[in-house]
Amino acid sequence: MQQHRIVSRDEWTNERKAFLAKEKEFTRARDRLSAERRALPWVEIGKPYVFATPSGKKTLAELFDGRSQLIVYHFMLGPGWQEGCQSCSYLADHFDGANIHLAQRDVTLVAVSRAPLAEIEEFKRRMGWRFPWVSSFGTEFNFDFHVSFTDEEVGKEAEYNYGRQEIDSDEMPGVSVFYKDQTGTVFHTYSAYARGLDILVGAYNFLDLTPKGRDEDDLPWTMAWVRHHDKYESTMPSHSCCAGAAE
Repeated sequence: MQQHRIVSRDEWTNERKAFLAKEKEFTRARDRLSAERRALPWVEIGKPYVFATPSGKKTLAELFDGRSQLIVYHFMLGPGWQEGCQSCSYLADHFDGANIHLAQRDVTLVAVSRAPLAEIEEFKRRMGWRFPWVSSFGTEFNFDFHVSFTDEEVGKEAEYNYGRQEIDSDEMPGVSVFYKDQTGTVFHTYSAYARGLDILVGAYNFLDLTPKGRDEDDLPWTMAWVRHHDKYESTMPSHSCCAGAAE
């Protein structure tokens, strides 16, 4: 961690106010960018995608669950995988808390993976998640949105994140957004991949406030520290306040 000057409270307040001006400009710039995102053109979805869900087969239009906006998180869990991707699981740990609020703003959020539904349900139970998670197994959905890759593509260049790059896994992460109009027609409005998913990770936003930040510069790769939440070693004190009071 870098060395820091130790200053008086008045000096600190003056510098904090100067930095606040930059933060406000960043906020305004982000608002402008979000407005431009909402103004992007749409693409009508004509292909009849069907997903396996705990309540039976559902079309893409039915995944909206009575709302007009749908966010799909492309969760890296391929057929036969023993467990879901650690980084996707890190993001998914944020979903349940957000979902009830999203529903109040006409938004449904679901995760989609190419693994069969039974494999999804097993891992979901292990993680204790409640958000809707469906299977696109046997469909072209994941391939059409450039988050799943054939055996021939792995290890070679393929389309991901709006460019050609070497693919090292048959599954990659992403998020896609859809809108359904009053006639039931579904439109694809947005997709993001790679660092475009950062905004979904609340824990990173907390870390960005701290002196050490994300503290990932010396790791072999970004997110190398991330584990499934049931695999972290405990960082809590070995005793509770109640135990101390009993002594």
